[in-house]
Amino acid sequence: MTIKLSKFGEMLISRPAGREAYFSAKAYLLGKNPGMVEFDFDKIKVLTPSWIDEFIALLKNDFPKTKIKFLHSHNPTVISSLKIISASPSA
Repeated sequence: MTIKLSKFGEMLISRPAGREAYFSAKAYLLGKNPGMVEFDFDKIKVLTPSWIDEFIALLKNDFPKTKIKFLHSHNPTVISSLKIISASPSA
């Protein structure tokens, strides 16, 4: 399953907003047991580490066996945010 993050806006900037987006995705997009979730960053202008970390942490907590994939992006904020969260011990 692919989640187009632009459904949650173009500027994804706070942990509370990431939490809200996750619960919306869980209710309407994820289903009972997604085998794989791909994140599509097309049309995203700003992504912060706190937003994506919150979304992914909740996803991993609720669906620990789900594989996560990030689709390629040229956006510097996406690239930096993904590097930061991949370097964190909880990632």
